[in-house]
Amino acid sequence: MGSENGDDGLRRRGCSCTKDDFLPEESFKSMGNYVKALKETPSRFVDRLLTRSQDSVEIHDMKARSGHEMKKTLTWWDLMWFGVGAVIGSGIFVLTGQEARDSAGPAVVVSFVVSGVSAMLSVFCYTEFAVEIPVAGGSFAYLRVELGDFMAFIAAGNIILQYIVGGAAVARSWTSYFATLLNHKPDDFRIVANSLHEDYNHLDPISVGVCVIICVLAAIGTKGSSVFNYIASIIHMLVILFIVIAGFIRADFKNYSDFAPFGARGVFKSASVLFFAYIGFDAVSTMAEETKNPGRDIPIGLVGSMVLTTVCYCLMAAALCLMQPYGMIDPDAPFSVAFSAVGWDWAKYLVAFGALKGMTTVLLVGAIGQARYMTHIARAHMMPPWLAHVNAKTGTPINATVIMLTATALIAFFTKLGILADLLSVSTLFIFMLVAVALLVRRYYVTGETSSRDRTKFLVFLGLILASSAATAVYWALEKDSWIGYCVTVPIWFLSTAGMKFLVAQARAPKLWGVPLVPWLPSASIAINIFLLGSIDAKSYIRFAIWTGVLLVYYFLFGLHATYDTAKETLKEKMALQNAEEGSVAAESSGAATSDH
Repeated sequence: MGSENGDDGLRRRGCSCTKDDFLPEESFKSMGNYVKALKETPSRFVDRLLTRSQDSVEIHDMKARSGHEMKKTLTWWDLMWFGVGAVIGSGIFVLTGQEARDSAGPAVVVSFVVSGVSAMLSVFCYTEFAVEIPVAGGSFAYLRVELGDFMAFIAAGNIILQYIVGGAAVARSWTSYFATLLNHKPDDFRIVANSLHEDYNHLDPISVGVCVIICVLAAIGTKGSSVFNYIASIIHMLVILFIVIAGFIRADFKNYSDFAPFGARGVFKSASVLFFAYIGFDAVSTMAEETKNPGRDIPIGLVGSMVLTTVCYCLMAAALCLMQPYGMIDPDAPFSVAFSAVGWDWAKYLVAFGALKGMTTVLLVGAIGQARYMTHIARAHMMPPWLAHVNAKTGTPINATVIMLTATALIAFFTKLGILADLLSVSTLFIFMLVAVALLVRRYYVTGETSSRDRTKFLVFLGLILASSAATAVYWALEKDSWIGYCVTVPIWFLSTAGMKFLVAQARAPKLWGVPLVPWLPSASIAINIFLLGSIDAKSYIRFAIWTGVLLVYYFLFGLHATYDTAKETLKEKMALQNAEEGSVAAESSGAATSDH
């Protein structure tokens, strides 16, 4: 009877909108409690900053707060195609032409390799965490375990922004390619509202419709979404295969005579922008909770999808630059215009069709990933716990899915693509750098086990790795020609990594699957991510700073106090349970002794 009532309560909670669904914690029970909590903000912040979560808490306790578990239906095959669907989208069809013409020339292929290597190093780091902590929270859960609540919240907030605004940009692009497919201009399908500002007056109902369809697919079940994604990705891969083969058939190798017209600086500048084309694989790590065999399926699925994606990107970029001189490549529709230039005008429709397929799967996997991020954040009570509810029938977080895609649809409806396209990779590179740091912390520092001497050495080496990587990035951003600075910063990075390898004992070994060559691979991931950050423009940092400021306001007014109360309440419950178990054992022992007597 008790369990039935509990389930009913959870079902009512999933569809109700009472205050306790959003702010059930003690600090928000009354205005007096809230004022008291605000006065305790400094001490509470120190507590949350220094307190780290545990694997068992993320895997067991946090999942219990969703009412129902997500269904384990995914295999490595599903994950690999989810990875392909998440990554290969509008980025390759738009950014390639822009970067080849303006920044890298034919050497844009090298730019894709550089950004692909950076993404692959991050994939390795994500994979170990996803295997060890197979939950829906992705980087939020990993950072919460190793770096604490505060850093996890800042990271997750920026990932969610990336998903929402990036999803809106893809939805607006969907309308543009749909119009191309029908031989129309995009504005033929948009409503002009002259009373609004010019950046927000081209209303896009098609993008909203696409978001609604994606929302339904993401909500009905992950396995059904996987089947749709698999079919769409196969069609998409066939279109990519056509682009590569047809491009090489029409190739003119004279177009490669000036391979790197903008030099190394242009190659790395393009790599920092093209990293946007690799964003999405982290969404696959959020599906670990729904994976049948995480120890086998996640490494194969994540690494396999990234290898396939990188190969496709390099071949497509090479084909594009072989068809046309880099100076004549169209920045908006590079592949369509290139095929028209070589006399295959009909092929532009096939390219538009392939782009639509790619953007559809990007939206779908992004919707699945962002909802699971939000679900796990809500489980920690950093967001309203109503968002953590998992539907009993579908096994999916419907509340979080609907809220996230509603936000995406609203932004896509009003905002021009030019405004959304200003979104670059700064926040994502920052997150991936933090995940690499967290992996080093996980391997080299375990509370209560790592000696103070090893902890000090580890922190010194880690600080030197971060400082030398940052110095290299700053020197790259400021210096045009000199290489003297790199002769100082790069050896410091190398010696610091070597010092961590040979002078600090690892405190923990992976249980199922681990990143090879630790600390070299995560240290290289830190260095490359920070280096690419040094190639990004100032506007992206301004956006990053503004959004982080908004996150801090929310955190100190609500999130901090909600997580503090939840942590203390959980501790009380565990203590009460432990005392009850000890009392039960004592009673049984006493009863046995009396019986023997």
